[in-house]
Amino acid sequence: MPSPNQVFQRYLQQHLSLYLYVSILFIMGVIFGAMMVNALSVSQQQLMAQHLYNFFQSITLEVGGDSSQSLIELFAAHGRWILIILILGLSVVGLPLILIIDFLKGILIGFSIGYLVGQFSWKGLFLAVVTVVPHNLIVIPVILVSSVVAISFSLYLIRHVVMHKQAVQRQQLHRYLLTHMTLCSLLLGATLIQYLIVPQLLEWAAPIMLETMS
Repeated sequence: MPSPNQVFQRYLQQHLSLYLYVSILFIMGVIFGAMMVNALSVSQQQLMAQHLYNFFQSITLEVGGDSSQSLIELFAAHGRWILIILILGLSVVGLPLILIIDFLKGILIGFSIGYLVGQFSWKGLFLAVVTVVPHNLIVIPVILVSSVVAISFSLYLIRHVVMHKQAVQRQQLHRYLLTHMTLCSLLLGATLIQYLIVPQLLEWAAPIMLETMS
């Protein structure tokens, strides 16, 4: 019986090309999102800066903080991505949409970081590390793994169900669903970081950013 390490190595060898592909697609989305910041008009930049100023001010006045979103709302926001990918993986036509989701997630991350760095230079990078990076260190790998699993299952459906008219093996479906349930449990860790740690970091960073924006 192969060891867990051997099973993992074999799995990685079989799916390495898919992991590289979705990772490159995500990185392209990040780059594209960062470039989109340059397309913002002056009025749009001013509006976003005003929203940021009000947000930081609410934190320093203890009006906002970790109560602005509940733990369940944050978990649902992350879990929604996995749920959509899971559903798309159950259909053949959903395969290209999974790739689009990876690209869109990259755009969102890239735009957020690009805007902060573009507006506030190194302090914007510092803010991005505080607000964007912590929970996304878990969220992004989870989404990429979910995408590879969903694409693999979709390709399995094409080969066995569509081309050879075979029934879906119950074991394959159970493994697919169990993998996504495991990934969702990892998202709970990311949610806890965003709910408990990020607000504390924001309370520390908010006065620094308000001083920069004044």
